[in-house]
Amino acid sequence: MSDNTLIIVLVSILGGALRVSTPFMFVALGECLTEKSGRVNLGLEGTLVLGAMSAYATSYHTGSPWAGVLAAGCAGALLGSIHGYVCKLPRVNDVAIGIAMMLFGTGIAFFFGKAYIQPTAPRLPSIPLGDWTGSPQLATALQINPLLIVGIIVAVIMAWGFANTKWGLIVRMSGDSAPSAKAMGVSVDLVRFVATTAGGFLAGIGGAFLSLYYPGSWNQGLSSGQGLMAVALVIFARWNPIRCVVAALLFGATGAIGPALQSVGVTQGYYFFNAAPYILTLFIMIASAGSKNASRDVPGELSITK
Repeated sequence: MSDNTLIIVLVSILGGALRVSTPFMFVALGECLTEKSGRVNLGLEGTLVLGAMSAYATSYHTGSPWAGVLAAGCAGALLGSIHGYVCKLPRVNDVAIGIAMMLFGTGIAFFFGKAYIQPTAPRLPSIPLGDWTGSPQLATALQINPLLIVGIIVAVIMAWGFANTKWGLIVRMSGDSAPSAKAMGVSVDLVRFVATTAGGFLAGIGGAFLSLYYPGSWNQGLSSGQGLMAVALVIFARWNPIRCVVAALLFGATGAIGPALQSVGVTQGYYFFNAAPYILTLFIMIASAGSKNASRDVPGELSITK
């Protein structure tokens, strides 16, 4: 592989990382917030799909992709609130409800989304950051969506809030020790309900990115399991919002390997490279199972730890 070809591949991976990482980032941040409060939400795959459909339909009818983003967040918040309410009932398992909500969300999206497979909706704009380079390839790779910047800002605010604010302390306390939180007069059920709803809102916005920017259309195979992979990403990031951003970029880069190689004519093993994000997910789950750091940082009230 020549130096020029290597540069093209690296630039393509960089561009792919910036594009593909955004939905991972939002879903991971939403799940990070939810799990910090002591609740697991495995239904975010359904939230992602329903958010994508809601965003596309709203953008198509209103002509405003930003209205679609808001609609996607509201759809995600609705599913999150349902999950949060049901999980506070006696003898209810978070994981089982999450799977049920995943099936419910995808089913609703597929049912109402059939009418929007063919129509074209207005898409989200790009921010050109690479025009100054004079290289068309770098200019294309460095075209980012405003949602990427929003996701990074949300991660910084979340990290700061967990460490320095009263609400951050309450969320962490509810996730680490419910009896301690209750002794301080905190309504643990309310904290987890709000955290799950807010987490669903963020995951829904991740779906809006899929349908309104990249790949920029609505179809029933849009998410490709990204909502479930984001749960592994949170474990890999050890429930740290900033690390969630870094891990999302890593996932995005692995997802861009296949298309990057194809762009320079490398077709052998293409499907193997396309499976890189799923292989990475499997590796992360295996590595995290015996990780002392993950065991130390995991919120104590999560149902997966009991």
